[in-house]
Amino acid sequence: MTTSSKPAPPQNAVDRDPHWTATRARLAARQRPVLKMTICDDQQVKDRLATAQYDERRARTAAETDSADKDLKKLLVAAQAELVAAQQAFDDAAIVLRFQAMRRPDFEALKKAHPATEEQAEDGMAFNPETLGPELIAASSLDGITVEEATEYLTDWSEGEAAQLWDTAWQVQGETRADLGKG
Repeated sequence: MTTSSKPAPPQNAVDRDPHWTATRARLAARQRPVLKMTICDDQQVKDRLATAQYDERRARTAAETDSADKDLKKLLVAAQAELVAAQQAFDDAAIVLRFQAMRRPDFEALKKAHPATEEQAEDGMAFNPETLGPELIAASSLDGITVEEATEYLTDWSEGEAAQLWDTAWQVQGETRADLGKG
């Protein structure tokens, strides 16, 4: 009985392929995903931005509907200028917290370091979110948030804001930038 074997590809053929070499370099240079949490405590600034965004959309739609109307074009220019100013005011007032995905082994080790309590395990949880939260926030923060600060924020902030902080640090761990669609 004979077995057929495929011939081996030429030695280093893949390494010599310029496309694959460039692809490897791009893959090696990739950074882990980053998510941002933006906080703005100034309601007037937030309202101004929301109004400016709405007014700009309306002015743009009107100008596109009747492109010959010079008054609509002027309204659009004014709305766009107000949107730029409102966005700048928002950016000046806002606090942006940035979180980067951890290396998978580090993330898995962090979860293992915070095992679920007996009660949490009975509820199907694999880790303790109460003890993991501050550690995860600190470990993934690009802004240098410490464990102590994360604990303070999770304790003192409103439930919704604390949940968003925890969720942003958690969500970046599962962030994907890959597209599996038809290419």
